Amino acid sequence: MTIPLTSTSQSRTRAATRAAVPDGVPYVLTRMGTVMSPEPGNPHEVEGVLNPASGRTPDGVLHLLPRLVSEGNVSRVGLAEVVIEDGVPVGVERRGIVLSPDVGFERGTSNSGVEDPRVTWVPRLGRHLMTYVAFGPLGPRLALAVSEDLRHWRRLGPVHFRYQADLDTDLNLFPNKDAVFFPEPVPGPDGEPAYAMLHRPMWDIGWLRPGESTHLPAGTDDERPGIWISYVSAVDVEADITTLVQMRNHRSVAMPEHGWEVSKIGAGPPPVRVDEGWLLLHHGVTGRVAEGWAPQEHLHYSAGAMLLDPADPGRVMARTSAPLLAPETEAERAGTVPNVVFPTAIEEVDGQRFVFYGMADSAIGVARLDRVGGSDAATPAPPAPPAPLSSTPSVLAESRPS
Repeated sequence: MTIPLTSTSQSRTRAATRAAVPDGVPYVLTRMGTVMSPEPGNPHEVEGVLNPASGRTPDGVLHLLPRLVSEGNVSRVGLAEVVIEDGVPVGVERRGIVLSPDVGFERGTSNSGVEDPRVTWVPRLGRHLMTYVAFGPLGPRLALAVSEDLRHWRRLGPVHFRYQADLDTDLNLFPNKDAVFFPEPVPGPDGEPAYAMLHRPMWDIGWLRPGESTHLPAGTDDERPGIWISYVSAVDVEADITTLVQMRNHRSVAMPEHGWEVSKIGAGPPPVRVDEGWLLLHHGVTGRVAEGWAPQEHLHYSAGAMLLDPADPGRVMARTSAPLLAPETEAERAGTVPNVVFPTAIEEVDGQRFVFYGMADSAIGVARLDRVGGSDAATPAPPAPPAPLSSTPSVLAESRPS
């Protein structure tokens, strides 16, 4: 069974291939303010609210899914309805906690957490896909959960990377973060439609076994963390959604290239389809990376962007040589981890795109995303997510987690 890409995707791919892409990315970010700060007296937020995912409930209402950090750096995922005034997000109303470190792979002897969620709404599946970092016995590991309504999540478990002989290593050995799915099938390496996930493996495993250090995949000579891509067949996923955690066909997409991202880079919000291709916001880091998993205090996080090829989303067509947003305000420069701008969500409000981002690992800000020279107007989100398009709804049906 072959699953065709939509005619819209095909026509936009051809248009993007013909278009002349400028040097850089024609988008800008403008700060709009802080939308969420820790609630006084709330034990789940005593060490910060940060790095939110986002999505819309079936009634079309926009929500954030912030990372909530309690004492001891234990993270949970909350749900917060976005308050909008005059077309601009200005605050939130808390709606509780939707994911806690309740299962074994999310807990270690002296640590636990479900961290830095990213949520992609996939109309074709009729599901929100949440990638998150399970901070368990072996440090940070990617995991996946799915939901129809943002409130009830079914864990699919840790992400598993199929062994790939030409890499001469097992990607499952390495800690990994900053994973996001594309919102629709894209061309896979074999030309067939696939669901693709961006992620960021880290090659130093000295934390796991004393005396070990950095182990690089074959063909890689740069040990700095960068953005990778992996795929899973759309046919397989639409027959059995649990195959989303079985990733294969791994390759590097982008490495640190400019001065503002010299230490490492990672994907931000799920990619957004624009006239030029797939728009991917990312974070870039400078400074000294300390060993271990304690909060980093000597780094500088900024936000940039790149354009990925619709015909091959593992190929970068253009990227920003300077950050679109860097830590400048007091809320971005002072906090649990100072000097952090960390974009994690993009949403549309009345046809205008907004980016939600972590501020110094303590609060959540919002910035307006505009295209230089106009055009590529955002398409307003539908009032409610459509039903699944799969021909096998019984396979996709899920029970509610406890």
